[in-house]
Amino acid sequence: MTKREIIRMVLEGGVPPYVPWSFGFTQAAKERLQQHYGPVDLETRLQNHLVKLGSDIGFFTDLGNHRVRDVFGVVWDRSLDRDIGNVEGRLLPEPTLKGYHLPDPHDPRFFADIPARIERYADRFRVFQLGFSLYERAWTLRGMQTLLMDFLDYPHFVKDLLNAIADYNIAQIKEAFKFDIDAVYFGDDWGQQRGLQMGPKLWRTFLFPVLKRMYAVARECGKYVFIHSCGDVDELFDDLIDIGVNCFNPFQPEVMDVFDLLAQYRGRLTFHGGLSTQKTLPYGTVDDVRHETGRLLEIGRRGSYILAPAHDVQGDVPLDNMLAVIEIAQGQSAFAGN
Repeated sequence: MTKREIIRMVLEGGVPPYVPWSFGFTQAAKERLQQHYGPVDLETRLQNHLVKLGSDIGFFTDLGNHRVRDVFGVVWDRSLDRDIGNVEGRLLPEPTLKGYHLPDPHDPRFFADIPARIERYADRFRVFQLGFSLYERAWTLRGMQTLLMDFLDYPHFVKDLLNAIADYNIAQIKEAFKFDIDAVYFGDDWGQQRGLQMGPKLWRTFLFPVLKRMYAVARECGKYVFIHSCGDVDELFDDLIDIGVNCFNPFQPEVMDVFDLLAQYRGRLTFHGGLSTQKTLPYGTVDDVRHETGRLLEIGRRGSYILAPAHDVQGDVPLDNMLAVIEIAQGQSAFAGN
């Protein structure tokens, strides 16, 4: 079976011949792996089962001095965080969209490399990435604290803003559907270490109906829906299943019982992640990493699971710990026999 077929099997609730994986790494971690493996294509070396397509957030304009501008006009300071950064200022200082124009969802830069990546990684499951897909995009424009107050003070503005962002996203994913892709990955952090940033009532009032509308477009076109939300959000899983979510990432063991949830939701929701990036990977021994990875593989063999660290691996993770996860995943006997 191809990697693409294995992922489809897992998403449909089947029992795969081995546990598929897809690992993500920050720039610092990638550089260390690249130095270790030498001048090879890192994606080919990792043998991930997902191929990421699109440009996620659209960091297309380099302003110099560790600053970049995304397509929405938001400026990010990357002097500390080289992968995303910290927002500078607010593009919407007042609770109104007047005078602000959303970017072109058909910007060819989001789609330019899709054909080449599909051809290069033809056997992989194809996922179009849409980063900062709703709440996160709203707060990058308005400011996080201000947006949270807007939920209470200016609810009509919040609804207008979220629906405008959703319209942009829907137009972009419809353009992506012109290519032979399998799924849309919606990135949108709602959680914190304990509970939701805005609480469940406000999430269901403001975010739920807009998410439902976006996810429906993908499902109606025969695509799978992947979502990413950091933090303690498992109280939303039933809602997310109801509106069409197939796969949840990053599945953080520090904030949820990943083994209990895998057993509880198997066949209804696939999980991607689960390996601790807050404790085990950066601070554990190689044996600790092997033990935790082995436990995840054991329960993952029953289906509904894609092995991965709970988030992109940071640069402070020891190289030996990174290699241990990769070697264990690739050492599964069923995969080795393919």
